[in-house]
Amino acid sequence: MIGRLKGQLVYKAPPALMLDVGGVGYELSAPMSTFYELPDLGCEVVLFTHYAAKEDGVALYGFLTEAERRLFREVQKVTGVGPRIALAVLSGASVDEFARLVQAGDITALTRIPGVGRKTAERMVVELRDRAADFAGAGAIAAGQPGAVPADPAAEASVALQQLGYKPAEVQKMLRQAEPGDSAEEIIRKALRSMLKG
Repeated sequence: MIGRLKGQLVYKAPPALMLDVGGVGYELSAPMSTFYELPDLGCEVVLFTHYAAKEDGVALYGFLTEAERRLFREVQKVTGVGPRIALAVLSGASVDEFARLVQAGDITALTRIPGVGRKTAERMVVELRDRAADFAGAGAIAAGQPGAVPADPAAEASVALQQLGYKPAEVQKMLRQAEPGDSAEEIIRKALRSMLKG
């Protein structure tokens, strides 16, 4: 099992990134919560990882905090939830916010996360409510540095939001939240918060 990687960030385009660890390039998928905090390309970063063997190959997922990785694993225990939806959950809400929504039984807010329909949201509430308190405030263990400002933030944000499952028309509405000088991470964060609030 690969539990943690420390290396140079050589590529990042949500949801994909690559770390050079001793000359070996590790391709990972990561949620936007991790992308918000990634350093500039060429800088060193430490990520907690989740290794998944699938029928068509293997996949490696990266997270800046242990809390993110734990939530990613817990959400997949919900019937009908796989890695794609688990990444969308972490991209659409912070660990603490997701825990709060589950504890409150806020089905409406949960269905605003791409890929989460009403039935899935209801299953999340039923199956995770007892454990949700463990997620809240669990983000203390982290390894990362402040993020970078990309060359074309709006375009990068648009691509990332579409890869998270939003339709182009929805993305255009979401991008109206952006202000001049915002990084792609800030644009995405504002867009996802606006969708979560309705």
